[in-house]
Amino acid sequence: MAGLFGSASSTTTSASNTQGDISKDVPISNPPEDSISDLSFSPQSEHIAVASWDKKVRIYEINSQGGSEGKALFEHEGPVLSCCWSKDGSKVVGAGADKAARMLDLGQNGAPAQQVAAHEKEIRCARFVDVPGQQTPVLVTGSWDKTIKYWDLRQSNPVASINCQDRVYTMDSKDKLLVIGTAERYINVINLDKPGEFYKTMTSPLKWQTRVVACFTDATGFAVGSIEGRCAIQYIEEKDKNSNFSFKCHRQTPPNQRDVSNVYSVNSINFHPVQGTFSTAGSDGTFHFWDKDAKNRLKGYPEVGGTISTTAFNRSGSIFAYAVSYDWSKGFSANTPQLPNKVMLHAVVGDECKPRPKTGK
Repeated sequence: MAGLFGSASSTTTSASNTQGDISKDVPISNPPEDSISDLSFSPQSEHIAVASWDKKVRIYEINSQGGSEGKALFEHEGPVLSCCWSKDGSKVVGAGADKAARMLDLGQNGAPAQQVAAHEKEIRCARFVDVPGQQTPVLVTGSWDKTIKYWDLRQSNPVASINCQDRVYTMDSKDKLLVIGTAERYINVINLDKPGEFYKTMTSPLKWQTRVVACFTDATGFAVGSIEGRCAIQYIEEKDKNSNFSFKCHRQTPPNQRDVSNVYSVNSINFHPVQGTFSTAGSDGTFHFWDKDAKNRLKGYPEVGGTISTTAFNRSGSIFAYAVSYDWSKGFSANTPQLPNKVMLHAVVGDECKPRPKTGK
């Protein structure tokens, strides 16, 4: 995908230039008809799954020029809140407000999606994970019924279930690390070598409601984003605790009002699959790329014309997708037809996501 929107070399910028460019970003054709809740790229090909409040999961193919074409879709009986791919790229799962997870097997042309999981309340997130001893992919679902459940897709009942402290709001996994964020700011860490128990439980280092968690690419820790324009970098092991920190982001100071700061939710965090740097995106309609090790911002991008509800990198990190869509922060009544609803593709070029060179003292 090096050729997406032109050559990388032509848009390389100096490290001192932290203002990013979105003028060449390309919209996905035929986007969903309602708010976009989740984006997920295939780990094996240039396909992206898009979950929406219009009760559908859509799968698009992206070509080397940044064009897109709808390839498949399947329906739920309520808004879809999460979507994910199996590790081999053959299956897509959606999960949502109908208390079900449904899976489309892309290898079975024309076959309908099958229900593969159920909870007593809405399912907020779903992820495929590798669990030792399991010969087939395992699906993990997290629900507002305060449980997470593991599913062997060949069975109708979960192979394991864990009670959490409160409603599950967010979840992410990398290698043997699974991190779950719930209401009341609880964060649970699971080592998938022992999937039936919490390895560690903590309270979020941020003072306000957890919106998103995202695992580091090396699985040594995770980032947390809150509704109060803050992000925290948190390592799992005690020996690394001195590297933990948090920072303000997605805040705006109105003109001529130095003592006023408008605070926005951090809605999405993604780690670059190659560089290990990460993105944040928020209700202020901006996204940024950061280097956690250097503790600085690599690039900040202009407002995109609406709230950014969710984001994702593709498997190589050459494409950053972001949904310009209502994030439901102001409830049902604020979701008007005039609001934008689209998925944009941003070509990651030059040094946009590269860590800063380490300088000796």
